Amino acid sequence: MKNKAARLQSIREIIIHSRVKSQDEILQKLHEQGFDLTQATLSRDLKQLRIAKVPGSDGSYVYIMPEIGSVGKLMQEKMSENPQRQIPGGFISINFSGNLAVIKTRPGYAGSLAYDIDSNTPPEILGTIAGDDTVLVILQENINHQQAMLALSPFMPELHN
Repeated sequence: MKNKAARLQSIREIIIHSRVKSQDEILQKLHEQGFDLTQATLSRDLKQLRIAKVPGSDGSYVYIMPEIGSVGKLMQEKMSENPQRQIPGGFISINFSGNLAVIKTRPGYAGSLAYDIDSNTPPEILGTIAGDDTVLVILQENINHQQAMLALSPFMPELHN
């Protein structure tokens, strides 16, 4: 039986090098590599590795490792296949009310956007709460809307100041 560290490394490699769309696909690949585990164990491993399921460019959902920018890799691969095709981002709009910002996204994008904002901890932002297509951003006291937009723009290239 292979150990947990080896299993986690194999999961990382599967996610980085394959476009997997389900836990069953990951489980099958792990079984082929000699790992004996259940779906529940795989689910816990995915959570520990912070692997997320996000919308792919073809409309289906795929697993990614946000901390290494796998989404960017997938987008670059698609762009190299067809450089004329524009892959749209998930950002739709942003509105402010006091020290709150409400960001609307395409379905499925809010969680990864909130994760990116929270994991980079811009000093202007206290934190986020995400649903499927909406992110609530809580701003620090005395941060104006222009400062907030500047702080958020690295996470949303579509955001125009």
